Amino acid sequence: MSVSKVQQSVIAAFKSAKTYQDPYQHWFLEDVLPEGMAEAVCALPIDAPFLEVDDAGTREANNSSRRYFDQENIAKFEAANDIAQAFHSREVVDTVEEVFGADLSDSRIRLEFAQDRDGFWLQPHTDIGVKRFTMLLYLSDEPGHEKLGTDIYKDADTHVGASPFKPNSALIFVPSNNTWHGFEKRTIPGIRKSLIINYVTPDWRAVEQLPFPDSYVK
Repeated sequence: MSVSKVQQSVIAAFKSAKTYQDPYQHWFLEDVLPEGMAEAVCALPIDAPFLEVDDAGTREANNSSRRYFDQENIAKFEAANDIAQAFHSREVVDTVEEVFGADLSDSRIRLEFAQDRDGFWLQPHTDIGVKRFTMLLYLSDEPGHEKLGTDIYKDADTHVGASPFKPNSALIFVPSNNTWHGFEKRTIPGIRKSLIINYVTPDWRAVEQLPFPDSYVK
């Protein structure tokens, strides 16, 4: 694989994304990564952590066991490096701003390799604040995973549905005070794998999570 192939595939997927307005503007897109790359990411030898804190409803409760495409992992794994370089590139950044209307000035790329086990859930939240763009890229293809899409809410108390969980598809939104989403507690067969892709502001403090902590995308 190459960075340019990832760029081309991601940009094409962005430009063909389907837009939805209810309950807030969001997009769903398919065929995000080049053929075979989602499977390659799923196969990376990065251990899926066990939940340290059960029934927390936040990822932050298990911070010490979370995994990222950070400096160490992009140096180890070609797929991680190619994805990080592609999303850091001016071509992809410009397309994000053009298609989704996000302002990525003074932003850095952050990529979390989420591997969720049974027992995991997320309470409704909005991602507002230090995140300027959120993309949830679904990867795994185990039986039953089609029911494990991100839950979407009208407000903190009103569930309206869930995005499809299809391998190499993604849900995108630009965080604001109404972009309520989460993950209702339900059985997770095997390991639910996804990439959480954010562009974050200079106020992001956990720079050790970032693949390019000293480099802004623009």
